[in-house]
Amino acid sequence: MSAIRIYVPGDAAAVACGADDIAKTIRDLAAQRRIDVQIVRNGSRGMHWLEPMLEVTTPEGRIAYGPVEAGDVESVFDAMLGNGQALGGEHKLRVGKPEDHPFMKKQTRLTFARCGIVDPRSLEDYCAHGGYRGLNKALAKPANIVNEVTQSGLRGRGGAGFPTGIKWKTVADTKADQKYIVCNADEGDSGTFADRMIMEGDPFVLIEGMTIAGIAVGATKGYIYIRSEYPHAIDVMNDAISAARRGGVLGAKVCGSDYVFDLEVRVGAGAYVCGEETALLDSLEGKRGQVRAKPPLPAHKGLFGKPTVINNVLSLATVPIIMDKGAEFYKNFGMGRSRGTMPIQLAGNLNYGGLFETAFGITLGELVDDIGGGCFTGRPVKAVQVGGPLGAYFPRALFDTPFDYEAFAAKDGLIGHGGIVVFDDSVDMAKQARFAMEFCAIESCGKCTPCRIGSTRGVETVDRIMKGIERTKNLEVLTDLCNTMKFGSLCALGGFTPYPVMSALTHFPEDFGGAPRLEAAE
Repeated sequence: MSAIRIYVPGDAAAVACGADDIAKTIRDLAAQRRIDVQIVRNGSRGMHWLEPMLEVTTPEGRIAYGPVEAGDVESVFDAMLGNGQALGGEHKLRVGKPEDHPFMKKQTRLTFARCGIVDPRSLEDYCAHGGYRGLNKALAKPANIVNEVTQSGLRGRGGAGFPTGIKWKTVADTKADQKYIVCNADEGDSGTFADRMIMEGDPFVLIEGMTIAGIAVGATKGYIYIRSEYPHAIDVMNDAISAARRGGVLGAKVCGSDYVFDLEVRVGAGAYVCGEETALLDSLEGKRGQVRAKPPLPAHKGLFGKPTVINNVLSLATVPIIMDKGAEFYKNFGMGRSRGTMPIQLAGNLNYGGLFETAFGITLGELVDDIGGGCFTGRPVKAVQVGGPLGAYFPRALFDTPFDYEAFAAKDGLIGHGGIVVFDDSVDMAKQARFAMEFCAIESCGKCTPCRIGSTRGVETVDRIMKGIERTKNLEVLTDLCNTMKFGSLCALGGFTPYPVMSALTHFPEDFGGAPRLEAAE
């Protein structure tokens, strides 16, 4: 009789809620009762309000329980394993089959299809769930990879939304003796955790995507740049890379072919500006992370002066399914120029925070009210910030905006990395505007004047407005300052800081001492 498999997430969100101690308790209980149990530290399914969510494999499928606390473990263990058999019995914390939960059934999981399901450190488990089919198809027609990615409509998921295929073609067409693939895993936006979830829950999909990219453009070396605040992701990625090398899908003769591609993890020191691609390259080279002027583009002169593809984790992790299912399959999801799916991260003052992957086109209101369940405080939603600390604040009047790059841009917003942070009506939007300027001042690399000086002057100006000092005059100064930063900064840190500031000022003027807008009061 094979061991009963129990899943206890090793995802950082679950670990923060006591998953490591729960795994130890289950191991001890199994030993005391002489029950043969195999504990798998899987990734998270993305229903964070249920973490730690435990699962047991039964003849009917996997049955989940959560959120499990230390005092619940023994009773949950008894429900899972009645009479030493995997029954998945009744319990107050019983969730049932995770895939049948309404939060999961409403999703279209393509990039995150395996996250929370597979053992993240097992190459065998990854392959058993469809892994490396994309790479094998890519190896059959390597000359077609760039065109397939281009035709899929995949755009950068890191924030800029630049077409991935165009970036790859530029590097492929640039002649050089060495090329690189760099994965930007420096996930620093507030309310974002999708990159971390992939690296901790399905790391081989990122390795496969980077390998396909290397073959497509002629690169033989790749780097995954991970922020130091992600120790669990660093550990899992290193284990997965080692397993991939042992399995022959990474290194010399990839999958038995003549292609060579290898990877290594590099750890960043946590500077927000190193999420900008050229600052990241400087950091990778051992320099201080500072933004480079463009041109030259990294696609022509990137890491160590060589042509370099720089993509976000989600962009690269989506490539395998495109190569497996085809460009037409992927582009059939979405709307307008925003094709495919987006892993949206719901955070802040919400009842149901977590990872929700769906096709572009869902409205902001559906995400906040229907999927997220509104504020956990029970108070009305006042503002939603989309796109990280540099994203605009949207009032309820804009909740009919579809989740689409162009639709958000038309409302002076941005999707960014897909993070959504919700605030109830107790928030002071003037303080949020001040925070945006303060954040920029602290995180600025200092290379350009509009960002370095403008953000500091911005904090001072908002302080004067909040104190009621020459409010009208200082509001004009703040508006002019934002305009200077937006168009004069060298990178998006200074260039996008005006989005949260001006959106707060535009939609919530009452928090700055002005008359409320009708839309904000609705």
